[in-house]
Amino acid sequence: MTWRALRDGDLVAVVAPAGPGEAENVALVEPLLASFGLRTRLMPSCHACAGFLAGPDALRLQDLHAAFADPEVAAVLCLRGGYGSGRLLDRIDPAWLRAHDKPFVGYSDITALHALRARAGLVGLHAPMPGSDLVKPGREDDARALFARLRDGWLAGDMQTPELDPESLRIAGVTEGPLIGGNLSLVAALVGTPYAWRAEGAVLFLEDIGEEPYRVDRLLGQLRLAGVLDAVAGVLLGSFTDEASPAAVLRDYLVPLAKPVLGGWPSGHGTPNLPLPLGARVRLDATRGALTLLQDVIRP
Repeated sequence: MTWRALRDGDLVAVVAPAGPGEAENVALVEPLLASFGLRTRLMPSCHACAGFLAGPDALRLQDLHAAFADPEVAAVLCLRGGYGSGRLLDRIDPAWLRAHDKPFVGYSDITALHALRARAGLVGLHAPMPGSDLVKPGREDDARALFARLRDGWLAGDMQTPELDPESLRIAGVTEGPLIGGNLSLVAALVGTPYAWRAEGAVLFLEDIGEEPYRVDRLLGQLRLAGVLDAVAGVLLGSFTDEASPAAVLRDYLVPLAKPVLGGWPSGHGTPNLPLPLGARVRLDATRGALTLLQDVIRP
């Protein structure tokens, strides 16, 4: 399915399916979206708090359903990550999602919802969120990159060749497949459930924050033992921030695969955080350091 690009005056719903927002950040969301010509509807979960959750499960689920079902809403953005999206997975009907598809944006804990959507044959944008990223100083380029995709379109043939750290892990080669993954902790947590990413022949994207190397080792070990690393066609590595670099651990697990691996991709909890079309078919060219979209995602 292909989305239409956003236009001036379109209404965007902001939902909080995971952790609670900070009031001072929530207050900045509407002005941010207005600067890109969009109207904002902050769903009730954006103002709610129930410990580590943005309100009870029923409220967060209701907001998701209401945002997707409303024909006036042109796109759904997640306020922030944190924790809690996985609690909703078995209460969302994939067929219902297909019937109400529209642009969906988020990352981190939102990886769980992207996995559910991908299993329903839908694409989602792994991209920075207004309540935890885009309202912060120094994130203006990330905001422009996201809204350029949403407003200008994203079509098959688009090739990204960002400047990459030459020290990042790279195993030359070219492969194609659906782009899956997101936050490593969430990808691993879904293994063994009906909502795990379909790994066969896919390009696996991984990033994380605040995970020490031994914990990254544990998570990658789980993916290896579950057959995920053997099943994928290639690996794209984003940022791993706020702890010591897990570069040695990543090499231990990925070099023996002898598959294309491209590290240092500017997506994840670091800056910059470029949008990625999870669920869409892509070509990973680890030799050239390029990622090419193979299907239309957003039509101008």
